[in-house]
Amino acid sequence: MNEQWILDHAYVLIFAAVGVLAALLPFAVSALLAPRHIFKQSLDTYECGMDPIGPAWIRYGVLYYLYALMFLAFDVDVLYLFPVALAYKDVPGFGVALEVVLFVSILALAIVFAWRKGVFTWTRRIQN
Repeated sequence: MNEQWILDHAYVLIFAAVGVLAALLPFAVSALLAPRHIFKQSLDTYECGMDPIGPAWIRYGVLYYLYALMFLAFDVDVLYLFPVALAYKDVPGFGVALEVVLFVSILALAIVFAWRKGVFTWTRRIQN
């Protein structure tokens, strides 16, 4: 084995150890700083600083969850557009612009599909 191979693998081991430490450190700090006594108020449902009204196990409409998933999906997709927008000026040709237009049009089709399925109509039902 040569020294460069050992050095390359040492970097990987160091990064893996730092990653594991960064993942376990919050649990250790929480275990050290968490209160040891559990009070009745600690077990109550928390609703924006107010006392809860009714049980916590009520049904929510499935459309609310679909709406939330749509938001997360499009939020993550928009995050992919930022690096493309920054690197757009450095890439020659028309291919990148076509790919961005295709990507955004597929997102638009997904919104139209969700709209036709009634995912966005849950707000009107709540107001009535």
